[in-house]
Amino acid sequence: MTVPSTTAAPTVPPPAPHTASATSDTTPPPTPESGEDPGGGSGGSGTASRTTARHRRARRVARLALAAVPALFALPLATAAQDSRHTPFGDQLTVHAPSALAPPAAQEPVLRTEGPRVEALDPHSGTLRWAHERSGRLPLALAAAPGHAFALWSDGLVTDTESATGDAVRWHRALPGLADWLAAAPGRGTGVLQLLDPGARMLAVVTPRRITAYRTADGDLRWVLPAVRGCAFDPARSVRKGGALLVAQPCEGNSAWTAELKAVDGLGRIVPDRTPLGNDLPDHGQAEGTGTRQRKAVAQPG
Repeated sequence: MTVPSTTAAPTVPPPAPHTASATSDTTPPPTPESGEDPGGGSGGSGTASRTTARHRRARRVARLALAAVPALFALPLATAAQDSRHTPFGDQLTVHAPSALAPPAAQEPVLRTEGPRVEALDPHSGTLRWAHERSGRLPLALAAAPGHAFALWSDGLVTDTESATGDAVRWHRALPGLADWLAAAPGRGTGVLQLLDPGARMLAVVTPRRITAYRTADGDLRWVLPAVRGCAFDPARSVRKGGALLVAQPCEGNSAWTAELKAVDGLGRIVPDRTPLGNDLPDHGQAEGTGTRQRKAVAQPG
């Protein structure tokens, strides 16, 4: 399956209007003057009236038919324009080989970047299943989870594509200022995408100014951790320890390594006596691990 191209549909000129000569053969003869007897006998006036009425009805039908012709031509053109409308993010998804029926784990493809495309390969045969492109953009980093193919693009956009079949992009998220930072030096996509929990329910996007966490099911923003003033997160310098992600946060003129390291998980920054935020979907009700309703927050830097 190929997502419709973002190229605008060509302009098709409307059909040429009908000229007066097209209806000249149907123009009725002049209406007899009142009192004339076209047949030369009695009752001619009634016959003339009926003939005139029939001609008037014929003319009305002809005018309505001519008016409907442009509408009939315009309908398929309008439908074609709707089918070829621009996709908002320039996505082009191409399914090459639908996965065969198999357990979900066996359906998960191997992801790779190939030029301007994200490609998903069958883990057994190496056959290309699907490809995802975005017009004028390059994929810089990937992260995989069951049912999800996350990609970071050169314009600072993060996408989540249905990984088994590649038939839909679930969500797009843009991060302010990320495109300029990515373009400033090669290889800066390393470490930006980080899964935060074993169930891959949360995805962190690590940038110098902040760590932003999204719920993978729907792309909902759950929490943000800003960097301390005078410091910046380094996405390429991170490590996992148990259920925590440790991210380096180098600071100007600060030699204490403890101040240059931040620990986070799916619920946010890990600190003593924290009150975690819930990340369940809205219809799940209570926040996980707490007795309070879900909420979002921006964590205090530090």
